[in-house]
Amino acid sequence: MTRDNGSKPHYLGHRQRLRDRYVKGGIHSLNDYEAVELLLTYTHSQRDVKPQAKDLLSRFGGIRGLFDARIDDIIEVNGVGRQTAILIKLTRDLVELYMREKLVARQTISCPDDIVDYLNIAIGSLKDERFMTLFLNSKNEIVASEVVSEGTVNNTVVYPRKIFENALKHKATAMILVHNHPSGSLKVSEDDIKLTKSLKHTAESLGIVIHDHLIVTNNAYVSLSQKGLI
Repeated sequence: MTRDNGSKPHYLGHRQRLRDRYVKGGIHSLNDYEAVELLLTYTHSQRDVKPQAKDLLSRFGGIRGLFDARIDDIIEVNGVGRQTAILIKLTRDLVELYMREKLVARQTISCPDDIVDYLNIAIGSLKDERFMTLFLNSKNEIVASEVVSEGTVNNTVVYPRKIFENALKHKATAMILVHNHPSGSLKVSEDDIKLTKSLKHTAESLGIVIHDHLIVTNNAYVSLSQKGLI
């Protein structure tokens, strides 16, 4: 182990320099591997973690791939333990919570682009299908978002009763339906269209408007409304 001045491990000074750069210049003052390295120092205080940081980014193809990876897959990287894997996933989930809170505080939602960044993170990168509903008030402000159904890698069962119970609970006047395609495909199926029309019919009887149904992946989306399918 290399030591500075014959006493301290060489990486201790490096860590402090990383922290100082981050405090002074923010995340953009660090390379991606340095940002991951700095994160790893909080679970590995007694050794150099630069090799693990570079290995993680190489294994998963970057920050997004790392954050979207499963805990068990992260642990498989040599020198990365369970505590580190949990820290990485917790960091990712805190980002999601931040974006959700920011979204709910946002002013009027006027188009899918206003919400797609949050949706890509919240459910777009998941390995199984999720069906989410965004509940809006009369000003088209989001008052709540809830995952109403969870499924398999290519299928999910949607329970309309649960959707509308939640809509009434939140006193919503409008909704945006969202589900993800873990395969990465943005193809709209006949079942997607039939479900949307059925939910829209029920919503209208309750005085609730369904603005859109979005299909999302980890980096893209398709709007059934923009395609004229609802």
